[in-house]
Amino acid sequence: MRLDKFLSHATEYSRAQVKKLIRDKRVQIGDAIARSADYMLSENELVLLDGEQVSLPVTQYLMLYKPSGYVCANSDSDNPTVLDLIVGAPEDLAIAGRLDKDTTGLVLLSNDGQWVHKIISPRRECEKTYHALLDGPITDETVDRFKKGFFLKGDDKLTKPAILESLGDRHVSVVICEGRYHQVKRMFAACGLHVLTLHRISVGEITLDSALEPGQYRALTAAEVSSVL
Repeated sequence: MRLDKFLSHATEYSRAQVKKLIRDKRVQIGDAIARSADYMLSENELVLLDGEQVSLPVTQYLMLYKPSGYVCANSDSDNPTVLDLIVGAPEDLAIAGRLDKDTTGLVLLSNDGQWVHKIISPRRECEKTYHALLDGPITDETVDRFKKGFFLKGDDKLTKPAILESLGDRHVSVVICEGRYHQVKRMFAACGLHVLTLHRISVGEITLDSALEPGQYRALTAAEVSSVL
């Protein structure tokens, strides 16, 4: 990587400002003063700015088992947030698809903005799978309504086709490819059903790790990260 590109990614300086830093002899490569902005760094070379080592920010990709009672926000004056569960969470860690306060399950987080955008962009129609407990049974008509889509109160667009399946004893599985406000709960409400509990199982090809307990998290594997194309 070119020296000026490295420094612009590793610091808050623009490439133009980096070139001035180099001209002012404030940048070192190992023990030597850097002379050229287009110098190609090798993998193990040490870069210093004003005598302090400079490193590229670490990109994080995490899955979290969100417990009930936590909100998906960077900060909240009234409630604990999912970021409170992440030890040493960087300030730029973003939530890739939010859940309601009382909804549990898979939450993805990353400081890779482009990766997060691929998950939440409406154009990509990323599938999310939920398990829900209802206050009554579903019927074939309910399944058909989810498949055909319907207008939710306050919305002017038909919902995209959703897959609804019974898991037995008022438990159901729902697959949607949108992220409207309280969407799953509102879809059932439109069918005269109330959601008692809601739990997200998967986002795209990434499934909540069964080894995680509520409040726990782990880094995504390389395969999980790359599944978000």
